[in-house]
Amino acid sequence: MRLPFQKSGGNGPAEPLLPRVQALVSRHEVESERLIGWAQLGVVLFFGVLWAVAPRPADATLFQPVPIALGFYLVFTTIRLVLSHVTVLPGWMLFVSIVVDVGMLLGLIWSFHIQYGQPAAFYLKIPTFTYIFVFIALRALRFDARFVLATGILAAVGWFGMVLYAVQATGPGGITRSFVEYLNSSRILIGAEIDKIVAILVVTAILAIAIRRASQVLARSIREEVRTRDMIRFLPRDVADVITSAADMVKPGDGEEREAAVLFLDLRGFTRFCAGKPPREVVDLLVSFHKRIVPIITGYSGVVDKYLGDGVMATFGAAYASPTAAADAVQALEAIMREAGEWRGSLGQSAEATTPLVNGAVTAGPVIFAALGDEERLEYTIIGEAVNLATKIEKHNKAEASVALTTLAAYERAVEQGYRREGEPEILRSRAVAGVGEPIDLVVLAR
Repeated sequence: MRLPFQKSGGNGPAEPLLPRVQALVSRHEVESERLIGWAQLGVVLFFGVLWAVAPRPADATLFQPVPIALGFYLVFTTIRLVLSHVTVLPGWMLFVSIVVDVGMLLGLIWSFHIQYGQPAAFYLKIPTFTYIFVFIALRALRFDARFVLATGILAAVGWFGMVLYAVQATGPGGITRSFVEYLNSSRILIGAEIDKIVAILVVTAILAIAIRRASQVLARSIREEVRTRDMIRFLPRDVADVITSAADMVKPGDGEEREAAVLFLDLRGFTRFCAGKPPREVVDLLVSFHKRIVPIITGYSGVVDKYLGDGVMATFGAAYASPTAAADAVQALEAIMREAGEWRGSLGQSAEATTPLVNGAVTAGPVIFAALGDEERLEYTIIGEAVNLATKIEKHNKAEASVALTTLAAYERAVEQGYRREGEPEILRSRAVAGVGEPIDLVVLAR
C-alpha cells in the first residue's frame, strides 16, 4: 500500500522512500494507531463512569441502551488495542473501527427518542451530537488523511440518514421554518440540520488538509532524520554534538583553542603485509584492528579524528575541554598496546609473524579545533604543533626499537592530571627526531 505521505501526481513522479525510511515511518504509524486505541479506551471509560455516577433522569423509560452499547464498545476497543500491540492492524480493520465508532454514537443518539418517548425529531437536538467531532479528531492522531475523511464522510452521511428518518417519521407537518419553534418544540428545521452536516464536512476537510500538510513535513523530517543519522556514523560523536548544538550555522574558520592531547597510531610494515594480499583480506584486518582499539579510545573520553588507512588519529579534550586530556591519552595508548598484543595473537601463529606491529605516540599542547573547507563541505579537525609532532614521534619508534612513545612534557602533564605508572619511566634524553628542529626528551610507554 502506498504510504499516504509519499509525493505523487501533479508535481512529477513520487519520490520513493528508502526501505529504512519506510520502516521508520511505519513505526510512527503503528505508534499512532496504538495512541488512538488508548484514546478510544479513555473515551469509553469516561462515558462509562459518567453514566454510572450520574442520576437517572426521572422522565426516562426503562429502555436503557447506553450500558449495552458502552459494554460492546469497551470489548471491541480492548480487542483492537491488544491487537495493535501484537501486530500491525490491516487497513480493513481500521475502517471497520471507524464504522463501529460512528455507528455506536449515531445509534445511541437515535435511541434517545425511544428512551424518552418522544417523536423521532427529538434526537436531532441531543447535545451528544458534538461527540462526532471527537471521533473525527481522534483519527487525526494518525498521519493519514484517508481515515479522517472516512470518519467525517460516514458521520455526515449517517446524520443525513437520521434527518431523513426523522422527516419520514414525523411527516410534512413536522417541518418548520421558525427557529424559535424549532428550539421550543419537536419540529425539524432543515436549515439547522444542513448546518450540522456542513460543519462535519468542513471540519473533516480542514483536518484532512492539515494532516496532508503535516504528513509531508513528517516524511521530509523522517527522511532528513535518517540521512542525518547515517551521516553522523561517519563523524565522531563529539564532533557531531558540536555541530548540532551550535547556536549558529558553522562556518569555515570557526574554531576554539584548547589544551588537548593527540594520539597517533600506525601499523608498521603494513605496506609489506599488503603485497600480494586480496583487498578484502586487507580490509578485514583493518576492521578487526579498529574494532578492538576504538572502544578503548572512546572509553578514555577520546575521539577518533581520522582513519588514515593503516593509521588512526585520536584527540582528547579537543572537541570539548577536558582537565585530564593528557592523562586519558597516555592511559589509552598503554591499553591499546596491551590490546594490540592480544589482537596479533588472535590472528594465529602464522599470521602473527607477518602481521604489522602497532606503533603509537601521544603528544599534548595547545591546538585549535576548527572547521575547515568551504561553504559546501566542511570538516572539523585540529591544528597545532602537537598534531605534527605526534606523527613524527610515532615514526621515531623504529629508531628506538619501541612501540609507544610520548614526550616528556606530555608525560609530566599526564602525571599532574592524575596519571600513575608502575615503576620509573624510561626517559630518553635529547633525542633527534626526524622533522623536529631541536632534540626532544621522550618517554617510552611500551617496547
